[in-house]
Amino acid sequence: MAKVVVQFCCSECGTTTGRWLGRCPGCGAFGTLVEELSGRDGPQAGATGAARSPERLGDVRVVEGERIPTGVAELDRVLGGGLVPASLVLVGGEPGVGKSTLLLSALGEITRAGRRGLLVTGEESVAQVRLRAARLTGADDVSVLAETSLDAVCATLERERPDVCVVDSVQTLHSGELGSAPGSVAQVREAAGRLLRVAKEAGVATILVGHVTKDGAVAGPRVLEHLVDCVLQFEGDRYHEHRVLRAVKNRFGSTNELGVFEMTAEGLVGVPDPSRLFGRAHPGEVGSAVACALEGTRPLMLEVQALVARTELAMPRRVGTGVDPKRLAMIVAVLGRHARVPLGSADVFVNVAGGVRIDEPGADLAVALAVASAQRGAPVRDGMAAFGEVGLTGRLRPASQAERRLEECAKLGLTTVVAPSGTRGRRERPRVVGAETLRDAIAAALDGERQGEAEPAG
Repeated sequence: MAKVVVQFCCSECGTTTGRWLGRCPGCGAFGTLVEELSGRDGPQAGATGAARSPERLGDVRVVEGERIPTGVAELDRVLGGGLVPASLVLVGGEPGVGKSTLLLSALGEITRAGRRGLLVTGEESVAQVRLRAARLTGADDVSVLAETSLDAVCATLERERPDVCVVDSVQTLHSGELGSAPGSVAQVREAAGRLLRVAKEAGVATILVGHVTKDGAVAGPRVLEHLVDCVLQFEGDRYHEHRVLRAVKNRFGSTNELGVFEMTAEGLVGVPDPSRLFGRAHPGEVGSAVACALEGTRPLMLEVQALVARTELAMPRRVGTGVDPKRLAMIVAVLGRHARVPLGSADVFVNVAGGVRIDEPGADLAVALAVASAQRGAPVRDGMAAFGEVGLTGRLRPASQAERRLEECAKLGLTTVVAPSGTRGRRERPRVVGAETLRDAIAAALDGERQGEAEPAG
């Protein structure tokens, strides 16, 4: 006979306790323990399964399943070539960023290729999904199920066995065996575990849509990200037209790939050449530099903008949009100490145009050049890009895959690249200007110091 157990579960990390505590013993967060009711069979609670013989790893026969192309080139790039059969993928993003539109387009392309696609919607009715599909092409053959019962969804997957299933969203599913409300930690954990077992047994590639918190992380317990095979993060401002798709975790591919989309009247459209979109800089503009970053196997040209202004505050601000604020503070300190760019009494603002975020250290040099240009009132020379890592001693360290970066610069027509000493390319263009230190790079990149064009800060 089932026994109802009352326990308290942390909404941040999923740690459970037998009584309420003000602070979670797992993650240390305050006020995150909520009451959960769960069913447990008393006589079978301590039962153990039958013993099984382990296998020798070298004797295991691997049958690699053929990936399922989604028909969306940018999505396939981030996934590593397509969906792996019987895999579980989690897609997170802010409301209105375009998660449902992207996945419905992918399901439409999958069904057009002769495979079976199923959309399980718990947030919208079938008629509302049909209104969205009217803007897309090829989505008429997608099967739709409006259901929030976890048992009904799992039974449908076992009976229908589609090739790809999208669950929008996992927070709307609930199990009758648990007394908690849909979206709680226990319900999300139970839904993910059940769908994982069904996906592996039935061979269904399942995509879960997850809500995000105000910090941008996927809502629910962290165990949800550990259960799935791939975690994708859909980023971008819903008031702007461009979106970026990243892989936070991928068991079957790289986590460094990047997909760029543009929101149009017909849905999300992939951007095959984002460098021409984000790397456009106006000649002679003060405080602007072109960075050649590398996201996985894709070189990406980005415009880095900087603003330096005097401040009366005791502690000047270092604000970075699209760059790591801690990395920006380090670059500002190196500029003041080793490059003679005084910024101790100035606010420094840095922005990456287009809403793209730079994570790799190869973009340090472009950020430093943009800040130095804004402080000295001298623009970066026309047709010039930069890449390289800035060290705490003021020296520049080489960036990985320099040849790929130089080829991307040549494709966009850039004539000169400032890079750490020793960087060589296979072509004559662009011309590589080697710099040993950050001070040398600034002297080579800035087109003369015209202090009259900008107010000196420092």
